[in-house]
Amino acid sequence: MRIYTRSGDKGTTALVYGSRVPKDDVRVEAYGTCDEANSMIGLALSHLHGVNWDEKELFLEKMYRVQTILFHVGAELSTPKEREVAWKLREDHVTELEEQIDEWSEGLPPLTQFILPSGHSASSALHLARTVVRRAERVAVGVQDELHSTLPISYLNRLSDYLFVAARYVNHALKGTEIPLQVDVK
Repeated sequence: MRIYTRSGDKGTTALVYGSRVPKDDVRVEAYGTCDEANSMIGLALSHLHGVNWDEKELFLEKMYRVQTILFHVGAELSTPKEREVAWKLREDHVTELEEQIDEWSEGLPPLTQFILPSGHSASSALHLARTVVRRAERVAVGVQDELHSTLPISYLNRLSDYLFVAARYVNHALKGTEIPLQVDVK
């Protein structure tokens, strides 16, 4: 399979099923930002090579699942409303995130103030991935009338919370330091 097709050389790209849109179309921006978020998650996970803790493999499995489902979000965002979505999101995908957020949160110190993205490099990278997911959500809202359902927006909303807690979880597991926000910045 060739990587290059030359089909986008004139500033258009194909949605699922082949309809062409300009590369600056908001729909392309939405699924492209999901791709960017997925890459950021991958970068965050690469910071865990050579680092060990008891739950690391389970954590990685959960994150790889999130990356896979994020591709499904992109598929929904890139499928015209009048066509069938090949990889559909389900409500239980959102529920999975919520259940994992609750589980990880139980073992973390309670938050009493805002924290800065900090600590272990994997944690900081997960915070960056979270901000990219937030941007993907904002862009996806702009195409919600063209979507089959609002599940992609719900998933992205919950995923940003999930990545926040995942960043804290990694920091806690690897003895990273959470730096509190300094309210008074004289």
